[in-house]
Amino acid sequence: MKPEQIERFVMRFLQAEKCDIIEKHPAYVTAKLSPSADKELTFRPYYWSFVERTGVVPETMTCTFIFEPDAHNAVTQSAQPAANQQPQAVAGYVTSGGVSLPAAAAVPSTGNPVSPQPQPDSILGRYFGFVPTQITARIPKDEVTFGSRRLLQLFDVVRSKGKFVHLYEQFIPDQPKSRTTSAYENWLQVNFKVELACDMKRSEIHSLGIHLGTGEIRRQFQELLLTRQLTPRLPAHVFLNPDTITLARAVLYLEQHLEQLLRGYDHRWAEEAGSRLQEEIDRIDSYYKPLIQSTELEHKSDIEQQYTNRRQEIEWQYRPRIMISVINCGLFHLQTVGIHSR
Repeated sequence: MKPEQIERFVMRFLQAEKCDIIEKHPAYVTAKLSPSADKELTFRPYYWSFVERTGVVPETMTCTFIFEPDAHNAVTQSAQPAANQQPQAVAGYVTSGGVSLPAAAAVPSTGNPVSPQPQPDSILGRYFGFVPTQITARIPKDEVTFGSRRLLQLFDVVRSKGKFVHLYEQFIPDQPKSRTTSAYENWLQVNFKVELACDMKRSEIHSLGIHLGTGEIRRQFQELLLTRQLTPRLPAHVFLNPDTITLARAVLYLEQHLEQLLRGYDHRWAEEAGSRLQEEIDRIDSYYKPLIQSTELEHKSDIEQQYTNRRQEIEWQYRPRIMISVINCGLFHLQTVGIHSR
């Protein structure tokens, strides 16, 4: 994945989790996490159990996600000289908090120093008494690059939360005050991942949708959904057509359709992989069989075990196979227009 693609993915994740964006830069983003995102990303089970037991308002963490480390370092280094410059004091003035004040204004007319401001209420202060509040908050920074731990964690969160969705197409009547109703059709979509594996691998994603009333199967169903405006709530003036196919049978029809599709592939790659497998087995046999015959009896069992393990490794690496897994699925209620064109 390119940094631009990772950036779009992270921003969509933060928006979906309703996080507050504090600072946005092409190389990084700083956001205050929502409670749901904080639970998934910060590994603070004890804190969240404390919040749930006491019912207090949670204080979520603020994190910085870095898409381009080099550009982020350049921005950080350029900002450090300006931050390190101390404000210059002027004669007759006292510098306080970066602002020059008259010396007479720094001390009240009574001659007593200014009393400190009261501390804001906090969870720890509420339950454990006085807690210093002049501590600079630490903002964790994580590199979100391809293969990084944080990006893999985001993928896992999205995968776990997006296994199944149930959405309706937004209904916009031809006339604003029209009371006419519209019938929606029910579709089940399943996104399959197909892996053609041997000593090499090729991955494909097949997005299939099946009409739960007629049994029609449409390929590249995800592209159709991208053209529709979807909502999790049933729109007004809409009714759903009854289903004639159960979800279990619909999944079975999709699996049969995908199997039939794969049967039409050119499988010469599997034959070539089988030839390479046989060559590797012959090479191993030519080495280990004479070695086993010439080895003393007390060491023969070790050599035979090595031979068996090596054959199993070669079998796993070169044996051609097709693996199918489900990425996610969804139940969609859509208008009829434009669905049956393909």
